[in-house]
Formats: sequence, structure tokens, C-alpha cells
Amino acid sequence: MKNKINYFANFYEGGIFHVYNRTNNKELLFKTDENRLYFLKQFQKYLHPFLDTFCWNLLPNHFHFLVQIKTTETIKMHLKSLPVQRLKSIEKEFLAGNATTEVLLELEWKRLFTAYAMAFNKQHNRNGNLFQRPFKRVEVIKESHFTQAIVYIHANAQRHKLCTDFKDHQWSSWHTILSDKPTNIKRDEVVAWFGGRQQFIDAHVAMTQYYYDCDAKIDEE
Repeated sequence: MKNKINYFANFYEGGIFHVYNRTNNKELLFKTDENRLYFLKQFQKYLHPFLDTFCWNLLPNHFHFLVQIKTTETIKMHLKSLPVQRLKSIEKEFLAGNATTEVLLELEWKRLFTAYAMAFNKQHNRNGNLFQRPFKRVEVIKESHFTQAIVYIHANAQRHKLCTDFKDHQWSSWHTILSDKPTNIKRDEVVAWFGGRQQFIDAHVAMTQYYYDCDAKIDEE
């Protein structure tokens, strides 16, 4: 019997979530590398102040992120550092203690989707909603689920048969985690979780097929 998964879990302080979304009618989400870079830039702008990122993957018509919501104190410190005129009403409500982390994070993800869709539509002469609504987020509670989510996300291109080896897919944090380049990804924490760099690599190679066949796999449709 397959595990029942809540695909619309509420965001909360310190919670870890696998967040993903796809386009309407399986349209392309990214047509150029410029689109992908812009999406990641907007993610940094709208979401990085509110969460830490363990890994990510951009596919032709959808994306995946594994994130942890920052503490309420950290989020409030960020919002207080901004000019008051820049704050959205929900952000002011959050600072005043009148809005929950769930409501705030829901808005910030929607701001990302709106900003990207507007730019994408303008560039590609397109109209209408780009993303499916609502977007999915699965809470990660068990240690085994955390491991599964990282492998699942990194190997997603192989699952969708975009390549025969997920390591050949360029638009994921796999390459960032294995590099020494500066990054906002929680690289040290991820590598340490697997017991080291080589163990990180070995686990992905060994576990990819298992995690795509097991009963706990998520529904991406």
C-alpha cells in the first residue's frame, strides 16, 4: 500500500519541504538558458531571504527545490532591514504578528511565479497563466525522506528520460554541490549528511532507481 502524501503541507518555521511546480498543459517553462538563469535569480530575490536551499533541479516544464524555512526571528530581521515603503502588506502583517509563516511563504512563492511568468510571457509573446495552481509542497519529516528527496531531485532528468545519466543534466545543484564555487546552497550540510563527497556520489548512483520505484515516490503530474 502506498504512503498517503500531503501535497499542500503548511509552511512553518524550521520545516523542510520539497517544493515543485509545473506549467499549465505541460508547456515549456524554460526555452533558453537565459530563462533558467532568470528564474534562479528571481528565486534568490524572492525566496532566499525566507528559506535555506539544500538542492534544486530545473526541467523543461517543471522545477524542484528542497528547502528549509528560516526562523521567524531571521525572517523578521530581514524584513526590518528593508525600507518600509518596499514592504508588502502581508510582510507588514507578519512583522506585527498578525500573519503566519504559511501565509507569508505562500505569497513569496507566488511573487516568484508572477515575476517569472510576466518576463517569460513578454519575451516569448505569450499570454495567460504559466504555472499550475496551487503549487505543491511535501513536508519532509523522516531522515530517510530527506535522503530520498535529495537523490530524487538530482536524478529527476533521468526519471523523465531527458538523459540516460542524471549527471549529464546541467541545470541542477548536483554540479554546484560537487564544485568549490561560492553558493547559497547548503552544500556542506548536504555533503556531511551523506558522510562525505564520495559517499554523496555513491549514494546517488546506488539509490536513483530504488527511489524512483519505491512506494514513497511523489506525484509530479
